Amino acid sequence: MEAAACSTLHSLGFSRTLKPEIPKVFLSSNVFLSSSLRSLSLPSKNLRHQRFVSWSLPSERVGTASHQLAVLLEVEGVLLDVYRSGNREAFNIAFQKLGLDCANWTEPIYLDLARKAGGDEERMLKLFFNRIGWPTSLPTSEKENFMKSVLREKRKALDEYVMTKPLPLRPGTENFIDDALNEGIPVIVLTAYSRNGDKMARSVVEKLGNERTSKLKIVGEEEMEKSLYGQLIFGKGVSSSLDEELAREASKAASVEKQRIAKEVASILKLSVDIDTSSNERLKRIVVTLRAGAEYAGVPVQNCVLVAGSQSGVLAAEQIGMRSVVLRSSFTARAEFPSANAVLDGFGGADLTVLRLRNLLMF
Repeated sequence: MEAAACSTLHSLGFSRTLKPEIPKVFLSSNVFLSSSLRSLSLPSKNLRHQRFVSWSLPSERVGTASHQLAVLLEVEGVLLDVYRSGNREAFNIAFQKLGLDCANWTEPIYLDLARKAGGDEERMLKLFFNRIGWPTSLPTSEKENFMKSVLREKRKALDEYVMTKPLPLRPGTENFIDDALNEGIPVIVLTAYSRNGDKMARSVVEKLGNERTSKLKIVGEEEMEKSLYGQLIFGKGVSSSLDEELAREASKAASVEKQRIAKEVASILKLSVDIDTSSNERLKRIVVTLRAGAEYAGVPVQNCVLVAGSQSGVLAAEQIGMRSVVLRSSFTARAEFPSANAVLDGFGGADLTVLRLRNLLMF
């Protein structure tokens, strides 16, 4: 029944992710955070407000004016093909710890679920248990908490797996980073929106070695929230202007309206529907992380390129005018990335090199 509901809502256009309205950041030697003028239709009047605020960047965030390009790297699927190197095994360990003897994902099952769910691990679990049956003692109202507990155990298992096993980085990773650094290109590694957590992503980055990591910048959850843009969006440390508050409220209202309409349609069709609102929040965090990466690099967003392993990263980059190049992994081998500027199979050779990156993006 859930599958029927999802299919029906998709055909009616309710499955499309709402893109949050987020103000643009312009970077130079100073940062000017200026919110876009917005006109919101309220019951009695239209409100229009404008404010410009400027701060000086801390020295650690400022790149030299000569930088024309910055490279932002995702971790999962880019530095390490984590999906080939432990994610499936971590799920099976989680199943065992929770006493789910009927659940065991072989590689064909895992890849099939990953492809059908588009990388959404909660959806992978839902598809799997809809297929084989949910635990008999589990009330329907507890399915969400059950999936969260599986993912929590899976994350712990994957952390241990990655940190204790001698898993190799993708071939050519170190050479690509070294070439970029040698040309004076800022390299930013993004761990803030890693699906498997900031801690696991940082443990992968450590495989690059101390000397190399000392020359690049890691943007995790803390760095993302402390960035000027992060402070503006999440309301920590910087007072946002009235139009920012209005924009956030408008985004919340749109999400609520989406849920209301979908439930209304489901009621008419006598279907059970569970509306997922987490994707909108996740997209916002990715956008903030990408802008924070540009901020720490001291390079305008339009001069940055995201080397991505995920569809969500590509979509967020497109939303803010950042270019993106996808490196395929075992997880995305057959996926399509129409929004990316290029889709390649790995680092080096005929695939991704600094020279090819410059040629592709005309830098």
